[in-house]
Amino acid sequence: MALFFNTPLHFHSSTSSSSSKLFSNNKPQLRIPLASNSSNDVSNNEETKEPKIKKRHSEQSSWEAKDEQGNDYLYVLGKESANMNIAVGARAGVIDDLFVGDFLGKDADIVFDYRQKATRSFEYLQGDYYIAPSFMDIVACHLVKNYLADVLNTKVPLILGIWGGKGQGKTFQTELIFRAMGVEPIIMSAGELESERAGEPGKLIRDRYRTASLVVQNQGKMSCLMINDIDAGLGRFGNTQMTVNNQIVAGTLMNLADNPTRVSIGQDWRENDVTNRIPIIVTGNDLSTIYAPLIREGRMEKFYWSPTREDIVNIVARMYEKDGITKDEVVTVVDTFPNQALDFYGALRSRTYDRSILKWVEDTGGVESLTKNLIGRKRMEKLPVFTPPTQTLEALLESGHSLLNEQKLVMTNKLSKEYLKNMDD
Repeated sequence: MALFFNTPLHFHSSTSSSSSKLFSNNKPQLRIPLASNSSNDVSNNEETKEPKIKKRHSEQSSWEAKDEQGNDYLYVLGKESANMNIAVGARAGVIDDLFVGDFLGKDADIVFDYRQKATRSFEYLQGDYYIAPSFMDIVACHLVKNYLADVLNTKVPLILGIWGGKGQGKTFQTELIFRAMGVEPIIMSAGELESERAGEPGKLIRDRYRTASLVVQNQGKMSCLMINDIDAGLGRFGNTQMTVNNQIVAGTLMNLADNPTRVSIGQDWRENDVTNRIPIIVTGNDLSTIYAPLIREGRMEKFYWSPTREDIVNIVARMYEKDGITKDEVVTVVDTFPNQALDFYGALRSRTYDRSILKWVEDTGGVESLTKNLIGRKRMEKLPVFTPPTQTLEALLESGHSLLNEQKLVMTNKLSKEYLKNMDD
């Protein structure tokens, strides 16, 4: 006997016969009719049987979509992705309005602040600064070559290594060029190249690289990945030990240089997952301390930055221009303190503020009242106006001699020998 469940179900509440009861206590009875075993009934039912149509969630839903291999698209997409898509947030019309709420607004974006902080826009660089022409040429050429790598019939190194003495303005000059060219870079420091978890810095570099690619794709701006002081986090000094993260970071940068458009952050590979080629710029004091295969020709283009006297005079003159210091006075300062890094001349100006700051402290009630005035004052209460000092050549020279004396004391009075006298025995 065949059972056909497309036959209507009949409920009866009769209690006349105990043998026919399916449920006790006068509960409704469920009777399933049995179809005849005749061949005519079976053939007629097969002729009228319609193919079962799978119910769709909605006409606009892509839930039933398949990829080119016939696999469930959403399942494959989730498997390939290493993280959830949180770039939308609570937006009205995208998700049910019941879950949007009014606290964050109807169009709240939960990661808006994070995306804005991922890149550097250089609003703090106010004023007109001098950019050395040789520095501009090497950085601009590197960026343009990488963005034109597809049409150039030559090998283009992905990484530009800018190295030189301490305090020569390598990072500052690079940021000025970014501002002039409209580049919105992703900035990393040497401290991010090490972690207590193995593999974390390498994954961070790949993630930042892909973030820079999204800036190009979504915002239509040039971008790059910049790593400051790379030798401090990746270099080998004396008897320092190579860690697993050092090896992974070096390998990651080498892999990016060899395959700049295929970057994985842990998800499965997709053929159409092609990343924009993003130039990388690293700064350091001594690139010879870095793993040699990483800095070889073809992967890294190197530029030794040693500003000439003309570069130093022009940079310092532009720095002091708003203070009324003439270029001839700047030449006097540079000639008085030769062989100094660029940050030395910036420190001169900072040192001239010391007397004005001490006078401002006295006007606010002395050092005993600083905590009350700076931290504990009422919101609408105003502090005395700070009057910046008037910059003069004499004040700059006085500050320069003071800084020079401190440098000599550091070099001559090595106090570590006083504490470890027995080490010489």
